[in-house]
Amino acid sequence: SGSLSHQEILGAVKTNAEVKKFLNDCGDRNLQYLLMPSKLEASLKAIDSDGSGEIELPEWETAIETALKAKLAQRAADRERRAKEAAAEIAAFTAEFLNAARKVFEMIDKDDSGALAKAEIVEAVKSDEEVKDFLQNCGEENL
Repeated sequence: SGSLSHQEILGAVKTNAEVKKFLNDCGDRNLQYLLMPSKLEASLKAIDSDGSGEIELPEWETAIETALKAKLAQRAADRERRAKEAAAEIAAFTAEFLNAARKVFEMIDKDDSGALAKAEIVEAVKSDEEVKDFLQNCGEENL
């Protein structure tokens, strides 16, 4: 009929598990309040903007749009949080990797010249297990 009576809404809220799940998870307070007997009437009033006693399709869609905006905002916030966490993880790994690489450089640079001579590299690769391990594993096990 293009509208929902308050009774139809009450019936669906009481008996339809799919309706209950949607309302519970939708992210709109007025729609969620349809599940709470103490807030039901206030919720119906808020959704029924023309006060007709029925929820017309445009009124329902307005409530759904509000819920959708809330859900999309939450998803955007979640994506942003995950991106920040990933960036922090990458920064921490990068710092640890570079520190390990500097340590290996210092281990190879036996004469503390700040430069690696070919002979120092060859000797380290032949005889220094820690240097060999780092070079073979790209530092992963050193971190």
